[in-house]
Amino acid sequence: MRPRIFLFAILLMTLFAAPAWSASPSILFDQGHTQMFTIEKEGPLQLSGLAGQLRSDGWQVASTIHPLTTDLLAGYDALVISGAFRPFSRSEIAAIEQFLQRGGKMAVMLHIAPPLVPLLARLGVITANGVVREGDVSLILDGESLNFNVVDLEKHPLLRGLDHFSLYGGWPLLAEGEATHSLARSGASAFVDLNRDGSFNQGDARQAFSLLVSGEVGSGAYAVYADDAIFQNQFLTGENLTLAHNLSLWLMPNHRSGVTI
Repeated sequence: MRPRIFLFAILLMTLFAAPAWSASPSILFDQGHTQMFTIEKEGPLQLSGLAGQLRSDGWQVASTIHPLTTDLLAGYDALVISGAFRPFSRSEIAAIEQFLQRGGKMAVMLHIAPPLVPLLARLGVITANGVVREGDVSLILDGESLNFNVVDLEKHPLLRGLDHFSLYGGWPLLAEGEATHSLARSGASAFVDLNRDGSFNQGDARQAFSLLVSGEVGSGAYAVYADDAIFQNQFLTGENLTLAHNLSLWLMPNHRSGVTI
């Protein structure tokens, strides 16, 4: 009996000494580009609720105020860029591309579009110099055309179990790259208020605009959301909370990012 007990004890020691078998995936929030809303703060517009959702789903969550480099990103499985107010340098964009090439996942949420234009262009995503206003009154929230329910959804893991989510000021997205896909769109009567007078006039752009796109780079994948408010504490309820949970699962290593449901 002693040899069996000894071997069983060795087996138990081996299991508990192998952290790679049970190690949690790690996710990094970029907070080094003048972000106003962070994971450490608890206010209504902060992202502590999103960080809490990620932790409850099994993530190790960290943030950085340092420039993004290949060495820094090598320690993480996923990257979140939410509400950047300062552009990314060429070297940072190159590091992000390398991170994706090796299989990393990334989520980008826009507060203002201009700082993200160079990065998005590298991903095959185009945006415009103006926010989307919904023209379908049945979708508008609280009488403000900037705030509306998004109901034109593709079948995709990022949108599992949803028939809509709520957006609070989003930028139009165009999935231009061959490996980039539109997953959610405004109504066909939505418009971008190019002259910024708050209403639709001749010369404004009117069409269904993409508000969530995803794509692949190498072995990795990314998702771009037209709005960062959807995951802020104040709005992280109901369908938007489900949206956050779906994102958390989709960002997981080895998740089949392109699988439809």
